[in-house]
Amino acid sequence: MMEVVKAGILKLLDAGVIYPITDSKWVAPIHVVPKNTRIPLVNNKDDELIPPHILSGWRICVNYRKLNLSTYKDHFPLPFMDQMLVCLVGKSFYFFLNGYSGYNQIVIIPEDQEKPTFTCPFVKYAYRSMPFDLCNAPTTF
Repeated sequence: MMEVVKAGILKLLDAGVIYPITDSKWVAPIHVVPKNTRIPLVNNKDDELIPPHILSGWRICVNYRKLNLSTYKDHFPLPFMDQMLVCLVGKSFYFFLNGYSGYNQIVIIPEDQEKPTFTCPFVKYAYRSMPFDLCNAPTTF
């Protein structure tokens, strides 16, 4: 698990998404969770369709429960479908943005960058851009 954490941290550091920080009152722990592959349903011994659980790797998640509890929540986290359709009328193209790079393009203002701090066995890190673990991240994106 230490190798998974180290590889994930190095990937974020190389991309410039996180930076080391000395202290913050908003420190959150990280968890390593399994990634599952998306495979169609299979039949079990009783001929019932079930999703197979095949481990394809590991993912690092940050537990932002403390920060999310003290965050002002958006009342309308997703736009209404009729509003979206009105905006798209007469448009020739619609592009789907990549979620990973899309979230990482939303920069956190410097005075709030200490809030999405997380700790790992090496040191504490803070995000320069919005992590997708925050409760209002989908709305902001």
